[in-house]
Amino acid sequence: MGKLTVKSLYLTYDQKEEMSISIRKVQLPIDGFDLLPQESLAEGHRFIQRLQEEWVSGSNRFSADGEALYCAFDGTELVATGGLNQDPFLHSPEIGRIRRIYVRPSWRRRGIATALISILLRDAANHFLQVRLRTENPEAARLYEGMGFEPLISPTATHIISFVNT
Repeated sequence: MGKLTVKSLYLTYDQKEEMSISIRKVQLPIDGFDLLPQESLAEGHRFIQRLQEEWVSGSNRFSADGEALYCAFDGTELVATGGLNQDPFLHSPEIGRIRRIYVRPSWRRRGIATALISILLRDAANHFLQVRLRTENPEAARLYEGMGFEPLISPTATHIISFVNT
């Protein structure tokens, strides 16, 4: 894969299919976002619906120091989302949390989640000492571990990555 930039990411696939994926910070509502809760619910996942509900209620707008919500686009079509918060379970502004990573089914296994998480980690390294997350998906756990996260035994997180030696 070529150099990753925030403005654009070019991915080439085994099928000789090529597309341009752009990843950028967003504020909701944005066109196409309503498809994500529908698709994730059809797969049995409620976390994107929670993201939307929390945004509408104002309880989480990814607006505290170090926080951001990103979306990935294939042209103008929204294909993925993910966010970075101060970890709400630890109440420490030095600990971040990756949340609500979702890639639409038709765009999976193309490097989009890796690119999105890489951007979140780049941002996190400028604001947090560590980042935690929780996943119950074994495939996602392998992805995170391949990106440097370590398994964690905690009631509120399954993985952690540190940006400094502690």
